[in-house]
Amino acid sequence: MSAISQALAGVKVAEFGAYAAGPHIGKMLATFGATVVHVESRSRPDGFRTEYPPFKDGKPGLDRGGCFAIFNDSKRAVTLDLKNDAGVNLARRLISWSDIVIENMRPEVMSRLNLGYDVARKLNPGVVMISSCNMGQTGPRAHTPGFGSQLSALAGFCGLTGSSDGPPQLLYGPYIDFIASSLGAAAVLAGLDRQRRTGQGARIDLAQYESGLMFIAGSLLEYYTSGAETERARNSDPHVAPHDAFPCRDGRWLVISCWSDREFHQLAKILGRSELDEDPNFVTVDARKANEKALSTIIGEWSSSQDASEAAAQLQAMRVHAYPVNTIADLFHDPQLLYRRIWRRRRHGAIGDIACYFSAFDLSDTPGDVTGAAPLLGADNEYVFCELLGLSGEQYANYQSLGAFE
Repeated sequence: MSAISQALAGVKVAEFGAYAAGPHIGKMLATFGATVVHVESRSRPDGFRTEYPPFKDGKPGLDRGGCFAIFNDSKRAVTLDLKNDAGVNLARRLISWSDIVIENMRPEVMSRLNLGYDVARKLNPGVVMISSCNMGQTGPRAHTPGFGSQLSALAGFCGLTGSSDGPPQLLYGPYIDFIASSLGAAAVLAGLDRQRRTGQGARIDLAQYESGLMFIAGSLLEYYTSGAETERARNSDPHVAPHDAFPCRDGRWLVISCWSDREFHQLAKILGRSELDEDPNFVTVDARKANEKALSTIIGEWSSSQDASEAAAQLQAMRVHAYPVNTIADLFHDPQLLYRRIWRRRRHGAIGDIACYFSAFDLSDTPGDVTGAAPLLGADNEYVFCELLGLSGEQYANYQSLGAFE
């Protein structure tokens, strides 16, 4: 545990969520000191425990999943059978205890379990409840299930990614989940602020689909004002040239993006081709766009004799926008990430040493921390229900006999 006072110390969170979008909100809150209780059941554990590799030593198991580990560090884990009256009763006690409830089930599932917002606010008038699902709680597609890659397609990202003469390209990972969860964390904190000032709770309806649209604002505005639809153009940008990734001799790639004629002037000097700066085919951005293929060939001939990191440093020193394309291995050695301690090594009960991912922001006076690796399934049942919620040993045993924790 961190020895430094944390911004959200004392904030209590019940998390009825799974996979990425809901648990990532809880992870960010836990990073800054909130007590977050992640709720699953033994018959229906979080899908990231069982469905998504990597697993420890390549062997699937409830406590061996890397995806679950990276989204659930610093939390407590309990199991409750929400189809069991005793389990639902304890879930209600957990909601009564909480300042914030996070859920990312399909619409009306929480209500069918008698745990929806109408019930929650009767139990706890000040509760802030966020419901995060694909489409939001209302509308003709509200009940449509799906995952992040499909939402990226629906929200237009995939239609803008790839070659003009090829198919749309799926983005890696549940990209929209993380846009939504970041917005969701901000919304929850706004609700918490109001709760503390007024005692009033809040219901937050977060649609992941809608959250993604802010990242294609330019294309939406262009269509709205002119009717023109943005088309796939590989790595090209309509207003920038060069704007592409170029192969290097060390097998890596180098991304270069020149946003002004001044930048291109500097790039031409680095290429050893100062004459390009006066060539009518390249002297302006419009000319460079018209001759982009020829320009890419020239840059590619130069980059193929360079190491990506050294070339990027040389370009950056001349104020040309450039970065190497990192591999996954590179990310664990990147000096910027190491300096900012984005990786926090912790000991996991089944996996062993694991690099936990710290939130991409911190607070100066009350810095966050990864206070522990992700919990094993149901590891905190007794602690949460006896120490935090106040059950006696006899009451806990009775609930256990009724199957509440299955």
